[in-house]
Amino acid sequence: MTATPRRIAVVAAETDAAQQALQELRRCYACVPPEHAEIIVPLGGDGFMLETLHRFLPTGVLIYGMHRGSVGFLMNAYRPDGLYERLTAAQPVILHPLEMSVQDEAGAFHRALAFNEVSLLRETRQAAKLQVSVDGVVRLEELMADGILVATPVGSTAYNLSAHGPIIPLGAGVLALTPISAFRPRRWRGALLPHEARVEIEALETDKRPVSAVADFTEVRDVVSVDVKENRDLAITLLFDHDSNLEERVLKEQFAS
Repeated sequence: MTATPRRIAVVAAETDAAQQALQELRRCYACVPPEHAEIIVPLGGDGFMLETLHRFLPTGVLIYGMHRGSVGFLMNAYRPDGLYERLTAAQPVILHPLEMSVQDEAGAFHRALAFNEVSLLRETRQAAKLQVSVDGVVRLEELMADGILVATPVGSTAYNLSAHGPIIPLGAGVLALTPISAFRPRRWRGALLPHEARVEIEALETDKRPVSAVADFTEVRDVVSVDVKENRDLAITLLFDHDSNLEERVLKEQFAS
């Protein structure tokens, strides 16, 4: 039985591979503009997928990515044939972004969203000096490090993993709080927090230890305080092939050599 056609829109990164795939899919399927689509099909890597998630978050449209980039953890394999059947059988995964609220040294306030992680990073040769609170309780009076990050389960396999943070199963309901090259306390390896936790980070001695804050690809320089929490009022749905669903990928990463 042939699957019922869905109204799909295809968007692509600027790479040659993604642009070639875009033309191929447009020849095979009756694509519509994104504003009229039921499903958006981004072609590229994980960076382009993150851009697509931010772009279409307000619309509630479904997202089914196909890998035509460097890293494709959030993407399905690229095959031009059988797309309608794959979309019909795909498994949904609902993502809620982190919300970052920042005050900079000039007193201005900034807000940004992150599906992977929010990270604080030193701007100069000197280590950042940070005070870390969780739900209004100071947990670390002073962390000296290259930085610190708060990662979602999806983001736990990205920068968080490179910083030796834990991989988090999708349904665990927790966030990772992970130091980046901690100098003091040297043995602190981070913490797992309930997903409803609110993390408050204050940058200390910013006159000589400036710090930036990054939410996915949005950066704010010279910050003095950063609040991070999961925004449960915002959600977007990703679709994955049944034989390569996101939960299996996250689990598999824990056994990678």
